[in-house]
Amino acid sequence: MKILFIASLGILSLVQTSLSYADNLNGKNLYLQRCTMCHGIDLKATGPLANKSNPPTPDLTTSAFKKRLNDYPGVIVSSIILRPNGDLIPKTLRENGVKLSPYSWRIKDLRDLNQYMAGVISKNR
Repeated sequence: MKILFIASLGILSLVQTSLSYADNLNGKNLYLQRCTMCHGIDLKATGPLANKSNPPTPDLTTSAFKKRLNDYPGVIVSSIILRPNGDLIPKTLRENGVKLSPYSWRIKDLRDLNQYMAGVISKNR
């Protein structure tokens, strides 16, 4: 019985690990498909459209942004949808001939994207 319990814990830990990886993979895919054109792969505003918006694309690895992402998890990422900056993102894409298909964001997507970005930022320390 004890061996069965220990084996069950091992299987559960594998399942948990693969689910975490899947979430991070979803966040990474969303970031690569929808954010790199401005923020770059490294999140440092190195994408081809980084300096083509007004204001320019922010470096997401700065200490100020790290603090905001930590203090207000999800708020920064959800600004993609809420667009407090008005039409800045769609306008920049339009003016530069980038066609990005509409996307129906889910809460899970925002969480996954936040998790992925936080992971990349922590590696850049």
